[in-house]
Amino acid sequence: MSEDADETARRKMQFLFALRTKGVTDTRVLTAMEKIDRRQFTRGVFAARAYEDMPLPIACGQTISQPSVVGLMTQALKPGPRDKVLEVGTGSGYQAAILSQLARRVYTVDRHRALVATASDIFRRLDLTNITALTADGSFGLPDQAPFDRILVTAAAEDPPGPLLAQLRKGGIMVVPVGQSDTVQSLIRVTRTDEGLEYEELRSVRFVPLVEGLGREH
Repeated sequence: MSEDADETARRKMQFLFALRTKGVTDTRVLTAMEKIDRRQFTRGVFAARAYEDMPLPIACGQTISQPSVVGLMTQALKPGPRDKVLEVGTGSGYQAAILSQLARRVYTVDRHRALVATASDIFRRLDLTNITALTADGSFGLPDQAPFDRILVTAAAEDPPGPLLAQLRKGGIMVVPVGQSDTVQSLIRVTRTDEGLEYEELRSVRFVPLVEGLGREH
């Protein structure tokens, strides 16, 4: 093994160890995060920091979330191998790629056309054929493809968005950061039961706000 490959392997081991120490303990999630290389979703000078547990800037003023948060949100979502998943907020595409290893089908939407185009290129390069990436106003979900078994929202809303809750199948789970954009938000898990919706507060997080409408491309 070359020195560079040796160093990369060492950093990936540290990366997985850091995930475990932050509470990502689900074996399926850890395996998916070991298989999907975060470096593929970072650009330029930030690629060197791909295995650090920190958010990194991407295009359109957005960020790629820190890996431990990606892992904890995926773990909270409990995606199964037969599930159809909607992700709101494609961003770099990293979270959708993780989900693609755990679910049957992943639909991911983002309001920024440029982010969707870049992520789609990466999905093709990595041969992740069970992801469909679309430019859309994620606050309205994807009614044409509903209902979904799982919905993951990677931007903070003041309340879990009604249109998304309406697209959640009975027995389905939605994980969403809730709170004002300038304060600490709470990660909420919503489960649709026979009796209605059950809400569970998981942890404090910080995400960009969920914005309605499509992004203005530069």
